[in-house]
Amino acid sequence: QHYYITNNLSKTCRCSRLKCRGRATLMQSIFYFGRSLLLGLRQPFKPRLLCACSGVPRTHPCNVGPAHFGDDAFFIVENDKRSVIGIADGVGGWRRYDVDPSKFTRSLMNNCERIARSTTTDILNPVGLLQRAYEQMMHLKSPLLGSCTACIVVMDKEKKEVSAANLGDSGFMVVRGDVVVYQSQEQQHYFNTPYQLSISNDRLGVIQDRPSDADTTTISIQKGDLIVMATDGLFDNMFQQQIVERLQRIDRYAPSYDSLKQAADKLAADARNLAMDEDYMSPFAMKAQHYGLNFRGGKLDDITVLLASVVDCWDGKDDT
Repeated sequence: QHYYITNNLSKTCRCSRLKCRGRATLMQSIFYFGRSLLLGLRQPFKPRLLCACSGVPRTHPCNVGPAHFGDDAFFIVENDKRSVIGIADGVGGWRRYDVDPSKFTRSLMNNCERIARSTTTDILNPVGLLQRAYEQMMHLKSPLLGSCTACIVVMDKEKKEVSAANLGDSGFMVVRGDVVVYQSQEQQHYFNTPYQLSISNDRLGVIQDRPSDADTTTISIQKGDLIVMATDGLFDNMFQQQIVERLQRIDRYAPSYDSLKQAADKLAADARNLAMDEDYMSPFAMKAQHYGLNFRGGKLDDITVLLASVVDCWDGKDDT
């Protein structure tokens, strides 16, 4: 009888353990099914650009507006199909002819922004965008005189790639971690004379290149990539490694607008300080010496920096 009772108790305990294990297995199955369902419902990575800008005008501290620093101008466009950023640097030599070069750059970037916003086709070619914006300026009844360099970057959200057109010595770089995966090359006719778009009314001695002369490229992008777009005021005064070092405090996978703005401000301020250092062997000074010129120091110029992070559209939107 004692054995019978003990045996029944053992069977009861085993049954209880089996029931507990069954419930645990069921709960685990529900958990993994729910997790799989949530992962299945999660949207695939769709990139967008979270942008911040900063700059310093060459001479007049008040010569700053919502989309310009001195003779530099820029634009930012964000929609469901693409992100588009652009920058232009006016040729200051036009002041010798009583022409304000900032009007030319602002007009060109305004046209680019308007076209980028209104284009609904799946593909927007950066060279085509620059061409249409430039033609609109040429067809004005009273065309604006002036010249500028230009750089346009278009990020396709479906293809997860950026296409770019760079004319002259403004440019951009793509930084992944602490590695520069791409940097545009400047285009020069000769030292300190970059390729440029111009409207001159047949004025002699004015260089007039075409949008189709721009250097073009297409690059695949990843979440966390940083795009640094700037006028030559940055690249003439800071080396590639100096720029990359100032990006390291940005959280690549959860960047905030504030962190991007602080980094852009830091780049612009450091470039300005180096431009005023007469003993600094700047990138510009090294190029000058390559051409046989006895030059040392930075290059004082308008400085504009657009800093963009590739983030996921589904992570929520921050201010740009």
